[in-house]
Amino acid sequence: MPENKLQAIKYADGQLQLLDQRLLPYETVYLDVPDPKAAWQQIKDMVVRGAPAIGVTGALALAVHLISGGRGKQYASVQACLDDVASTMDCLVTSRPTAVNLADSAVKLKAVAAEAAAQQGATAETVTAAVVAAAEATLEQDIAANKAIGAAGAAALLSAVAARGKANARPGGKVTVLTHCNTGSLATAGYGTALGVVRALHEQGRLERCYACETRPYNQGARLTAFELVHDGLPATLLVDSAAAALMAQGKVDAVVVGADRVVANGDTANKIGTFSHAVAAAAHGIPFFVAAPTTTLDAGLATGEEIEIEQRPAEEITHFKGQRVVVEGIDVWNPCFDVTPGRLVEGIITEEGLVPRDSGSGSHKVAAFMAARQQAQAANGTAVPRPTSSVSALDAAGVVAFLAGRPQLAKHVGPAGSEGSWDVKEVGDGNINFVYIVTGPSGGVCVKQALPYVRCVGEGWPLSCDRARIEAEALALEHKLCPQHTPQVYLYEPASSVIVMQLLGPPNVILRHAIVQGGTCPHVGRHTGEFMAATLFSTSLLAMDSRSFRQMQVRFTNPDLCALTEQVIFADPYAQAAINRWTAPQLDEAAAGLRADTEAKAAISVLKRKFCCSADALIHGDLHTGSIMVTADSSVMIDPEFAFVGPIAFDPAKIIAELLIPYFAADGHEAAQGAGSRAGQRVWLLQCIIDVWETFSSRFLELWSAKVAADGGAAAGDLSPGALLGAAADNGPAALASCQQAFVAGLWADVLGFAGAFIIRRLVGIAHTADMDSIADADVRAACELRALRFGRHLLVQGAATYKGVRELTAAAAAARQVDGLPADTAAEAPAAAALGVQ
Repeated sequence: MPENKLQAIKYADGQLQLLDQRLLPYETVYLDVPDPKAAWQQIKDMVVRGAPAIGVTGALALAVHLISGGRGKQYASVQACLDDVASTMDCLVTSRPTAVNLADSAVKLKAVAAEAAAQQGATAETVTAAVVAAAEATLEQDIAANKAIGAAGAAALLSAVAARGKANARPGGKVTVLTHCNTGSLATAGYGTALGVVRALHEQGRLERCYACETRPYNQGARLTAFELVHDGLPATLLVDSAAAALMAQGKVDAVVVGADRVVANGDTANKIGTFSHAVAAAAHGIPFFVAAPTTTLDAGLATGEEIEIEQRPAEEITHFKGQRVVVEGIDVWNPCFDVTPGRLVEGIITEEGLVPRDSGSGSHKVAAFMAARQQAQAANGTAVPRPTSSVSALDAAGVVAFLAGRPQLAKHVGPAGSEGSWDVKEVGDGNINFVYIVTGPSGGVCVKQALPYVRCVGEGWPLSCDRARIEAEALALEHKLCPQHTPQVYLYEPASSVIVMQLLGPPNVILRHAIVQGGTCPHVGRHTGEFMAATLFSTSLLAMDSRSFRQMQVRFTNPDLCALTEQVIFADPYAQAAINRWTAPQLDEAAAGLRADTEAKAAISVLKRKFCCSADALIHGDLHTGSIMVTADSSVMIDPEFAFVGPIAFDPAKIIAELLIPYFAADGHEAAQGAGSRAGQRVWLLQCIIDVWETFSSRFLELWSAKVAADGGAAAGDLSPGALLGAAADNGPAALASCQQAFVAGLWADVLGFAGAFIIRRLVGIAHTADMDSIADADVRAACELRALRFGRHLLVQGAATYKGVRELTAAAAAARQVDGLPADTAAEAPAAAALGVQ
């Protein structure tokens, strides 16, 4: 790259160094970045900061990884290379969630990899070379963009000052500019964005003075911007953040220009905390306020600033100075890294391609239209690149047909070319998160699933990363490899549209929950579900894997958005005053209020949340309920693993057991309408199904474990069960293995009981209910069923682990719990005394 006065990033052929900006202005130290893990940590720790610089760093960290690994020779296949590029960038994106540039780099580099892989004769080496070239190009591209921003910004700023009659208010037509945080060479690959505008004004002889705000609490303005201004000889003055309004009141500021970490569709802008205050002050004094940002920072996929995730920084940034506490103990701290300035306060958004158009009526900025026009222009000259997946547009029926028809490898499953007019498209998604389409035609059909950047049942007010589609596609592919008889085949995953196309499970397949609500039974589904869980959970655990491969899998399946959603709706909301909670009111008002005041339940759910967040046992399905299983008379297929991540093994069996207990308690409500005893047979089957699930899963899991330890004299065993300790040749190896297995299953079962109780509770007083209960028309009858289930769920949550040592004790207790209200037993074997089993 050309010589720069200041360089935050140094790179040459696989060698990356970052200027440690935490030490400025006292020391100039460059830190080596030998791999993506180091890059992730240095981004997180703010060694490098500024959205453009973070995006470039992520791209170059991938280049370092690919070059040091062998320039493609380290991969056994093109697909292995693609998988590594995707997982590496996906992990890096998690380091700083607010800045969009890093996500933009990830999307572009994955697209480059996919395009290179599609070329005839592609190899892992050619794909790697293409990705490295694209990553290395980000340095020069960012510098060029910043200089264009500087030129456009200087013109826009001078024009705005002139429009206010101040063109010649200062000698030589010069202007004074106030800026915030650091947006110069230290925040970018070079030159800067907002500080690039200041530099351009200085180069034109039009800058009288730059006022730099200190930017508390991390002092990027005082430590970094002041350093740059003095280093480059620009006339500058430093002031505390809270003095900016007073400076404006004295007429010493002609314009304000700041950078951005994310600009959304209406022009709302996330930038360093304190920016909003400057915008309000500027508006009060009639001073033009500009945002300078590259197009990589524009995110038209978010409608307003309310949807931007705001990073919280450590309290110590405020409470400590040079390691010494300077604030009284006991005070709470609120330390957001960013705030959001409403677009209406922004006079102009300056990009390398000019200013974003503004609506003269509302004052909002037309970011979406600007980006769409840019994409069209790029498409016309063949330079179009994908945007981050938050800009995904929803497919409708016609869009689904066009999507499939344009891909012959998919269309062949539906019908021959020219038959598209006869294709039938039905939107069948009854879940809470995604859209699902069934497409059928002369040749058969496919299932099309699309993930949009929000929760379906809530809308755009609850944003979600579209990366969940990638996670689901990759989880399905792995599960199909491990258990093909119980997993559908994936035909395609396309990141640009967040679409998965997979094998159609057409009639006579039905969703298990639908069959249960209709009164049906499926004798095989418990065994099949147990087999699926044993095969997938064992094979992705450290009992079967080496620790290096296991940790790589953890990175690949990092799923922060859906894990956070789970943590909220299962482990928090049902026990608090959450606006999204719902229950049958007023019948369950007292029970819901009691749960919110239940000390034992809150303590128990907190323990389970810790296990959910901290127990990395295996790649779990994450959402294995009766709505995620397709069944026929003799088959069962598990679908929808979008919540997959490396978590607690107990989570999956607990969820399906809970989702079988709920219809067990709901059956009495359906009997009230259909006739006494009409659901007795189904209740008996549901309890037997629970037994089949656990006994099949636990026995098959142990069989796989023993076989793995025995294979190749123990050499094939996972790192958590080494043959040297537990194999047949080890001293007391078989006895030690048996002891380990016994303890493992006992601990697992205890966690299953607690999680199952939590799942039952969330389905009754949380946001997402099921048709098992909701389809009971009579509210009083429904509430009676729900109350019995809620009592049992709370009992499992608080007392289950200490009460039931086996699954048959659990099912006997469920049967007894029905009888608390005098309901008749379904079989003579059912224990009539609920109290004796501790169910209150």
